[in-house]
Amino acid sequence: MSDPRPRRFTPRLRTALLGALATCLALAATGAGGSASAAGPETLPLSGATVSGLHNTYDPAAFPYLAQALDTGTSMIELDVWDDFITKEWKVSHSNPLGNSNNCVNASTPAQLYTGGANKNLESCLDDVRVWLAAHPGHPPLVIKLEMKAGFQATFGMGPAKLDQTISDHLGSAVFRPADLLAKPGGGQYATLDEAANAGNWPARKDLAGKVMLEVIPGTVEENNPADSLWTDVEYARHLRDLAAAGRTSQAQVFPAVHNAQAGDPRSRYADASIRPWFVVFDGDAATYVNGTIDTGWYDTHHYFLIMTDAQNVPPVLDDKNPAPADAQARVARLAAAHASVASNDWTSLPQVQSLALPRGVG
Repeated sequence: MSDPRPRRFTPRLRTALLGALATCLALAATGAGGSASAAGPETLPLSGATVSGLHNTYDPAAFPYLAQALDTGTSMIELDVWDDFITKEWKVSHSNPLGNSNNCVNASTPAQLYTGGANKNLESCLDDVRVWLAAHPGHPPLVIKLEMKAGFQATFGMGPAKLDQTISDHLGSAVFRPADLLAKPGGGQYATLDEAANAGNWPARKDLAGKVMLEVIPGTVEENNPADSLWTDVEYARHLRDLAAAGRTSQAQVFPAVHNAQAGDPRSRYADASIRPWFVVFDGDAATYVNGTIDTGWYDTHHYFLIMTDAQNVPPVLDDKNPAPADAQARVARLAAAHASVASNDWTSLPQVQSLALPRGVG
């Protein structure tokens, strides 16, 4: 039986981690200085870097305005989404399926990003992101994580196609789509996202400056609803597969993610094998990924995008909100060494951590 007590860093392990962090930060600084070397993070493919991301970024208790979350330099924001099939809106809230409770303001100019009433719908949140990105040209690629709290309601017009249209209408050409990963540099396209990822077809981060990549996961309500037999991940993957079969992959705006950490190939959970090649994004608990039971190098070898959540809970546990900056930086470096693409956390007051971009798998 394994020892349930949190592991303590030995002096040797601590020295190794700090050494890896110093190397990573030096590389990150080189990439940020405008004269990046071949090892600079902005020259790496999107799948070849590890960045920091923020959990539940829409929460007004964390940031009065969504733009303030983006101002930290974070590479991922998260929005909790409910489908309101009565008003045909996507509501953004932690626990209210019929109303908005968030820090989005529906800005149309940069000056409006930090003023006005909040509690707007998903469309307005996306508008805020678009306006902020336009005011910060050259910003590194941003991941928007959508947790569909109760799943889709396609029967009532609130399914994957509606979500695609909403994103396209409000983010436009700023979106890095599944079709963009499928497209071969010399023309033509790969048959599936899995084939494209394994071929290393992810663009360099510098070529995705100002772009947004969206991932979608099943929500907590959906996953705990015994009457829900069609979860978000499966429903969107089927949608994406069917669009590809019809030659309309360009309509898809989102990457479905396999949710929750699992040993082996987590896509084996899907009985319908035809949707498995449409998952190249994986999302789960950081502490589970690094507890020694999962080969996280498998994700890196196949160039899959791996989001590790609750970075602070990896032993030794760090403060949820305000750890020592050096400890938080070391934690991101540790997860970079463990092949994370994103180390998600709640460290809202640490811009020096949120702006990190480290080489993946180094350490």
